[in-house]
Amino acid sequence: MREALALLTPFGGARALSPRAVPWFPWVGALVGVLVGGSWWVAGQLWPPAVAAALVVVIDLAATGMLHLDGLTDTGDGLLPHLDRERRLAVMAEPGIGAFGAGVAFTALLLRWAALASMDPRPASVIGLWVLGRLVMTLAVVFMAPARAAGMGALVAGAERHRVMWSSVLALGVAVGCLAGGPGSVAPLAGALGGIGVLALANRRIGGVSGDVLGAACLVTETIGLVIAAARW
Repeated sequence: MREALALLTPFGGARALSPRAVPWFPWVGALVGVLVGGSWWVAGQLWPPAVAAALVVVIDLAATGMLHLDGLTDTGDGLLPHLDRERRLAVMAEPGIGAFGAGVAFTALLLRWAALASMDPRPASVIGLWVLGRLVMTLAVVFMAPARAAGMGALVAGAERHRVMWSSVLALGVAVGCLAGGPGSVAPLAGALGGIGVLALANRRIGGVSGDVLGAACLVTETIGLVIAAARW
Protein backbone atom coordinates (compact mmCIF):
# COMPACT_ATOMS: atom_id res chain seq x y z
CA MET A 1 0.00 0.00 0.00
CA ARG A 2 2.79 2.45 0.84
CA GLU A 3 4.39 1.78 -2.55
CA ALA A 4 1.11 2.60 -4.29
CA LEU A 5 0.74 5.76 -2.19
CA ALA A 6 4.28 6.81 -3.04
CA LEU A 7 3.64 6.22 -6.75
CA LEU A 8 0.21 7.85 -7.07
CA THR A 9 0.35 10.61 -4.43
CA PRO A 10 2.94 12.85 -2.76
CA PHE A 11 2.61 10.67 0.35
CA GLY A 12 4.12 7.31 1.31
CA GLY A 13 7.75 8.43 1.20
CA ALA A 14 10.36 7.66 -1.43
CA ARG A 15 9.80 4.14 -2.73
CA ALA A 16 11.16 2.12 -5.62
CA LEU A 17 8.74 1.19 -8.41
CA SER A 18 7.45 -2.32 -7.71
CA PRO A 19 4.77 -4.58 -9.24
CA ARG A 20 3.48 -5.17 -5.69
CA ALA A 21 1.95 -1.71 -5.81
CA VAL A 22 -0.43 -2.49 -8.68
CA PRO A 23 -3.26 -4.27 -6.75
CA TRP A 24 -3.38 -1.32 -4.35
CA PHE A 25 -4.07 1.34 -7.00
CA PRO A 26 -7.89 1.33 -6.52
CA TRP A 27 -7.54 1.56 -2.76
CA VAL A 28 -5.33 4.60 -3.07
CA GLY A 29 -8.20 5.99 -5.14
CA ALA A 30 -10.56 5.20 -2.27
CA LEU A 31 -8.38 7.10 0.21
CA VAL A 32 -8.04 10.11 -2.08
CA GLY A 33 -11.76 9.93 -2.81
CA VAL A 34 -12.61 10.01 0.90
CA LEU A 35 -10.41 13.07 1.32
CA VAL A 36 -11.79 14.87 -1.72
CA GLY A 37 -15.41 13.84 -1.14
CA GLY A 38 -15.24 14.78 2.52
CA SER A 39 -13.69 18.13 1.65
CA TRP A 40 -16.51 18.73 -0.83
CA TRP A 41 -19.12 18.13 1.86
CA VAL A 42 -17.37 20.41 4.37
CA ALA A 43 -16.72 23.15 1.80
CA GLY A 44 -20.36 22.96 0.71
CA GLN A 45 -21.43 23.86 4.23
CA LEU A 46 -19.19 26.93 4.36
CA TRP A 47 -19.06 28.45 0.86
CA PRO A 48 -21.27 28.93 -2.20
CA PRO A 49 -21.17 26.02 -4.68
CA ALA A 50 -18.75 27.70 -7.11
CA VAL A 51 -16.19 28.45 -4.39
CA ALA A 52 -16.60 25.02 -2.79
CA ALA A 53 -16.06 23.34 -6.17
CA ALA A 54 -12.90 25.34 -6.81
CA LEU A 55 -11.51 24.37 -3.42
CA VAL A 56 -12.28 20.71 -4.07
CA VAL A 57 -10.45 20.81 -7.41
CA VAL A 58 -7.42 22.33 -5.68
CA ILE A 59 -7.53 19.76 -2.87
CA ASP A 60 -7.64 16.94 -5.40
CA LEU A 61 -4.65 18.37 -7.29
CA ALA A 62 -2.74 18.61 -4.01
CA ALA A 63 -3.71 15.09 -2.91
CA THR A 64 -2.48 13.60 -6.19
CA GLY A 65 0.56 15.85 -6.51
CA MET A 66 -0.90 16.89 -9.89
CA LEU A 67 0.47 13.57 -11.16
CA HIS A 68 -2.58 12.66 -13.22
CA LEU A 69 -2.96 16.18 -14.57
CA ASP A 70 0.67 16.07 -15.68
CA GLY A 71 -0.04 12.73 -17.35
CA LEU A 72 -3.03 14.23 -19.15
CA THR A 73 -1.02 17.18 -20.49
CA ASP A 74 1.84 14.95 -21.68
CA THR A 75 -0.62 12.51 -23.24
CA GLY A 76 -2.44 15.31 -25.03
CA ASP A 77 0.82 16.66 -26.43
CA GLY A 78 1.97 13.19 -27.49
CA LEU A 79 -1.17 11.55 -28.85
CA LEU A 80 -3.17 14.35 -30.45
CA PRO A 81 -0.74 15.97 -32.96
CA HIS A 82 0.25 14.28 -36.23
CA LEU A 83 3.59 12.67 -35.29
CA ASP A 84 5.31 9.33 -35.73
CA ARG A 85 5.53 6.91 -32.80
CA GLU A 86 9.07 7.76 -31.72
CA ARG A 87 8.37 11.47 -31.83
CA ARG A 88 5.21 10.99 -29.79
CA LEU A 89 7.17 9.20 -27.07
CA ALA A 90 9.86 11.87 -27.13
CA VAL A 91 7.29 14.66 -26.78
CA MET A 92 5.64 12.88 -23.85
CA ALA A 93 9.00 12.64 -22.09
CA GLU A 94 9.72 16.36 -22.44
CA PRO A 95 9.06 18.54 -19.36
CA GLY A 96 7.34 21.36 -21.24
CA ILE A 97 3.64 21.73 -22.06
CA GLY A 98 2.42 22.35 -25.60
CA ALA A 99 -0.85 23.70 -26.94
CA PHE A 100 -2.57 20.31 -27.04
CA GLY A 101 -1.60 19.52 -23.46
CA ALA A 102 -2.65 22.93 -22.19
CA GLY A 103 -5.96 22.64 -24.02
CA VAL A 104 -6.92 19.26 -22.61
CA ALA A 105 -5.78 20.23 -19.10
CA PHE A 106 -7.86 23.43 -19.14
CA THR A 107 -10.88 21.54 -20.50
CA ALA A 108 -10.64 18.83 -17.84
CA LEU A 109 -10.27 21.28 -14.96
CA LEU A 110 -13.14 23.41 -16.25
CA LEU A 111 -15.44 20.41 -16.58
CA ARG A 112 -14.52 19.11 -13.12
CA TRP A 113 -15.19 22.49 -11.53
CA ALA A 114 -18.46 23.01 -13.40
CA ALA A 115 -19.76 19.53 -12.58
CA LEU A 116 -18.95 19.87 -8.88
CA ALA A 117 -20.43 23.39 -8.73
CA SER A 118 -23.71 22.21 -10.29
CA MET A 119 -24.39 19.43 -7.74
CA ASP A 120 -25.07 19.20 -4.06
CA PRO A 121 -22.07 17.51 -2.40
CA ARG A 122 -22.05 13.75 -3.09
CA PRO A 123 -19.00 12.30 -1.30
CA ALA A 124 -19.98 8.72 -2.22
CA SER A 125 -19.96 9.59 -5.93
CA VAL A 126 -16.45 11.01 -5.65
CA ILE A 127 -15.20 7.93 -3.82
CA GLY A 128 -16.73 5.63 -6.42
CA LEU A 129 -15.32 7.53 -9.39
CA TRP A 130 -11.87 7.91 -7.85
CA VAL A 131 -11.76 4.14 -7.21
CA LEU A 132 -12.93 3.50 -10.76
CA GLY A 133 -10.26 5.78 -12.23
CA ARG A 134 -7.48 3.82 -10.53
CA LEU A 135 -9.18 0.55 -11.44
CA VAL A 136 -8.92 1.50 -15.13
CA MET A 137 -5.23 2.15 -14.53
CA THR A 138 -4.80 -1.19 -12.78
CA LEU A 139 -6.36 -3.27 -15.53
CA ALA A 140 -4.40 -1.37 -18.19
CA VAL A 141 -1.13 -2.23 -16.43
CA VAL A 142 -2.02 -5.92 -16.45
CA PHE A 143 -3.63 -6.35 -19.87
CA MET A 144 -1.84 -3.84 -22.10
CA ALA A 145 1.71 -3.76 -23.39
CA PRO A 146 4.07 -1.06 -22.14
CA ALA A 147 4.99 1.64 -24.63
CA ARG A 148 8.50 1.67 -23.15
CA ALA A 149 10.50 -1.22 -21.71
CA ALA A 150 11.70 0.77 -18.68
CA GLY A 151 9.64 2.33 -15.91
CA MET A 152 6.02 1.31 -16.34
CA GLY A 153 7.14 -1.66 -18.38
CA ALA A 154 8.61 -3.18 -15.23
CA LEU A 155 5.22 -2.93 -13.54
CA VAL A 156 3.50 -4.57 -16.49
CA ALA A 157 5.97 -7.43 -16.59
CA GLY A 158 5.93 -8.15 -12.87
CA ALA A 159 2.31 -7.64 -11.80
CA GLU A 160 0.71 -10.78 -10.36
CA ARG A 161 -2.54 -11.14 -12.21
CA HIS A 162 -4.42 -13.21 -9.65
CA ARG A 163 -3.81 -10.64 -6.91
CA VAL A 164 -4.70 -7.81 -9.24
CA MET A 165 -7.93 -9.45 -10.33
CA TRP A 166 -9.13 -10.15 -6.78
CA SER A 167 -8.41 -6.57 -5.81
CA SER A 168 -10.09 -5.28 -8.97
CA VAL A 169 -13.29 -7.26 -8.39
CA LEU A 170 -13.58 -5.90 -4.85
CA ALA A 171 -12.81 -2.36 -6.04
CA LEU A 172 -15.43 -2.58 -8.78
CA GLY A 173 -17.99 -3.59 -6.17
CA VAL A 174 -17.07 -0.57 -4.05
CA ALA A 175 -17.27 1.79 -7.04
CA VAL A 176 -20.65 0.50 -8.22
CA GLY A 177 -22.01 0.52 -4.68
CA CYS A 178 -21.01 4.15 -4.18
CA LEU A 179 -22.54 5.20 -7.50
CA ALA A 180 -25.68 3.05 -7.52
CA GLY A 181 -29.07 4.76 -7.64
CA GLY A 182 -30.12 8.06 -9.18
CA PRO A 183 -28.36 9.76 -12.08
CA GLY A 184 -25.00 8.64 -10.74
CA SER A 185 -25.77 5.07 -11.77
CA VAL A 186 -24.81 5.86 -15.37
CA ALA A 187 -21.63 7.68 -14.37
CA PRO A 188 -19.34 4.68 -13.84
CA LEU A 189 -20.06 3.22 -17.27
CA ALA A 190 -19.58 6.56 -19.03
CA GLY A 191 -16.42 7.29 -17.05
CA ALA A 192 -14.94 3.87 -17.71
CA LEU A 193 -15.66 4.16 -21.43
CA GLY A 194 -13.85 7.50 -21.48
CA GLY A 195 -10.81 6.05 -19.76
CA ILE A 196 -10.82 3.04 -22.06
CA GLY A 197 -10.98 5.41 -25.02
CA VAL A 198 -7.75 7.08 -23.88
CA LEU A 199 -6.09 3.67 -23.54
CA ALA A 200 -7.30 2.59 -26.98
CA LEU A 201 -5.92 5.76 -28.56
CA ALA A 202 -2.57 5.21 -26.85
CA ASN A 203 -2.45 1.61 -27.99
CA ARG A 204 -3.06 2.69 -31.57
CA ARG A 205 -0.58 5.56 -31.63
CA ILE A 206 2.30 4.46 -29.37
CA GLY A 207 1.68 0.71 -29.13
CA GLY A 208 0.82 0.50 -25.45
CA VAL A 209 0.62 2.44 -22.20
CA SER A 210 2.97 4.65 -20.24
CA GLY A 211 2.72 6.29 -16.85
CA ASP A 212 1.41 9.44 -18.53
CA VAL A 213 -1.29 7.50 -20.36
CA LEU A 214 -2.40 5.79 -17.16
CA GLY A 215 -2.71 9.13 -15.40
CA ALA A 216 -4.67 10.56 -18.31
CA ALA A 217 -7.04 7.58 -18.38
CA CYS A 218 -7.66 7.95 -14.65
CA LEU A 219 -8.41 11.66 -14.85
CA VAL A 220 -10.64 11.30 -17.91
CA THR A 221 -12.60 8.51 -16.17
CA GLU A 222 -13.21 10.73 -13.15
CA THR A 223 -14.07 13.82 -15.21
CA ILE A 224 -16.56 12.17 -17.53
CA GLY A 225 -18.12 10.40 -14.55
CA LEU A 226 -18.59 13.72 -12.76
CA VAL A 227 -20.11 15.35 -15.84
CA ILE A 228 -22.60 12.50 -16.30
CA ALA A 229 -23.46 12.48 -12.60
CA ALA A 230 -24.25 16.20 -12.84
CA ALA A 231 -26.64 15.77 -15.80
CA ARG A 232 -30.30 16.77 -15.40
CA TRP A 233 -32.01 13.49 -16.12
